[in-house]
Amino acid sequence: MRLEGKVALISGAAMGVKGELMGIGGATAWLFAREGAKLVLADINADKGEKTAAQLRESGADAVFVPLDATSEQDWVRAVDTAVSRFGKLNILVQCAGTTVPGGVEQTTVKMWNQMMDLHGKGMFLGTKHAIPAMRKAGGGSIVILSSTDGMIGGGFSASYAAAKGANRLFARAAAIQYAKDNIRVNSLHPGEVDTPLARSAIGEVMEQGGTDPRLDWIPMGRLATAGEVAHSILFLASDESWYMTGAELVIDGGITAR
Repeated sequence: MRLEGKVALISGAAMGVKGELMGIGGATAWLFAREGAKLVLADINADKGEKTAAQLRESGADAVFVPLDATSEQDWVRAVDTAVSRFGKLNILVQCAGTTVPGGVEQTTVKMWNQMMDLHGKGMFLGTKHAIPAMRKAGGGSIVILSSTDGMIGGGFSASYAAAKGANRLFARAAAIQYAKDNIRVNSLHPGEVDTPLARSAIGEVMEQGGTDPRLDWIPMGRLATAGEVAHSILFLASDESWYMTGAELVIDGGITAR
């Protein structure tokens, strides 16, 4: 019960339906529930989100779903207000909402660029901005921002995604410095290649043509991570076990960045 008594808001948490491949946010919700947290799940996919929350409640967890477009300030205000009104406080924010678009610099349109910057840049900013006052009232808290190894070493798959993930990496550092005095910690997590619904959709065309998954050649450990493995790293950053960590960058990539 490493999160007993804590209230967590998780964005991008809809893909957590039992019996289906889970996303990182969905897997994190189930792990947090097992560790005693009360949960607010937030996502733009209301159907999956409501189903995930219902299954969590059936398992004995205290969980509620709120629709969230991570680029909408009004939606973030409502999500934080839901946590405070329903559970009395907010201790943890995990920002997993995200997507990607492929393309090198010349293939990237302004629309694609803005989509990535809005979701991974503005979205992370808005979530953090509106969680901070509630966390300050609670005496402190932990914010975990999902970045990527692409935000550390670049990535050939998508120029706009790598740039946006680099932005939220440095945003996490800036916020960590500014709010350390309030006992609010902000850390970024950098997964490598993870087997999630989003990743499968991105690589799907190659696999449908019978090709070998090219990602395996990049990974010294020779396999993709599971969403559950990434969730355990998020749990560490969210819990009091990492209380002296802020502005840190935790990498979980099977050795990709060691090359």
